[in-house]
Amino acid sequence: MLPFTYAVRNLFRDPSRLLQTVGGSALVVLLLTAAVAFNEGMDRVLSASGSPKNVMLVGKGSEESIERSEVPLAAESAAKTSIPGLASQLNTPAVSGEIIFQAPITPPSGESKQGQMRGVLPVALLVHPEVVLLEGHFPGPGEVMVGKLAPRKLGLAEEALALGEMLVIGEQEFRISGRFAAPGTVLESEFWLDRNDLATLMQRDSLSAVYVRLSDGEPEDVEVFAFQRNDLELSSIREDIYYDKLSRFYGPIKGMTWLTAALVAAGALFGGINTLYAAFASRIREMATLQAIGYTRGALLVSLIQESLLATLTGTLLAMVAALLLLEGRTIAFSMGAFELSLSPAVVLTGLVTGALLGTVGTLPPAIRTLAPALPKALRSN
Repeated sequence: MLPFTYAVRNLFRDPSRLLQTVGGSALVVLLLTAAVAFNEGMDRVLSASGSPKNVMLVGKGSEESIERSEVPLAAESAAKTSIPGLASQLNTPAVSGEIIFQAPITPPSGESKQGQMRGVLPVALLVHPEVVLLEGHFPGPGEVMVGKLAPRKLGLAEEALALGEMLVIGEQEFRISGRFAAPGTVLESEFWLDRNDLATLMQRDSLSAVYVRLSDGEPEDVEVFAFQRNDLELSSIREDIYYDKLSRFYGPIKGMTWLTAALVAAGALFGGINTLYAAFASRIREMATLQAIGYTRGALLVSLIQESLLATLTGTLLAMVAALLLLEGRTIAFSMGAFELSLSPAVVLTGLVTGALLGTVGTLPPAIRTLAPALPKALRSN
């Protein structure tokens, strides 16, 4: 085997090629890392948003879009008295009729942007136990409670939506009464209003959904209730299944993310291979000389791979540092809410594996071509 220092010294024989290899591998690793972090973040927030203990009662035909759903107000009281096995606290059944709506919000900065509204009553905290009040109080008439990620979804700093600030929703002003967190869920980027206020604002006399939280009951009990109450025209769906369907709905977006990253990565990979072909072609005689003094083709191939791996792993390290600075904790907004990018172990592992593959698989074709000529012919090459 050739000494490792031989590969290290050869790295700096052509500084421009070294910069191209390091820069190209860094770009590929950074793009794939961003794609994995994006898709993982979206999957994580959608999967965490639904609880298997919660069942949603929505209007028939609206199982895939709760915003289009219309549920009669009577369904809430009927669910409280007719569904067995409900969770409860202080004799209050965990049944919450809610209105979900997207509307333009004008923050104190004056620029109007779309936000996700949820009209609720205090009982909503029984069916959404992940919601934790950070400061202030639950919204009453004329008030709104802001999710922790809601400012970022609007492109604002947290201080812009501080307690006591006024928001214009539709044509009405609402005072911010509190801030809440719901870690890892879409709820964390919502604006919660008093349900009666949102109903008045939207001029509707129906709900979007009735959320039911079960204790020792079964989802089938809710399904039987919906089937028996034909007059209410309801369908039941488990909350986790609803968000799982939403995740599949966003599949094309995630696919486009992968496709874009793959196309750019392929371009950088082929560019790197062409650079290596040109660089290794000028070393055919050098490789032949080393064979003549006793080194095998296998040892030379390993040395060339070592040389390439040093460059690509250096680029990988730079890409990981860039990802830590540019991606970690960055909030990405989408129609349902927002999520934070995170460099999880799976994301970091993807980057490391990509860098290693670039240094091995990408090096094999030009290296094999360099070592392929017969020794007499290779020694006579220019």
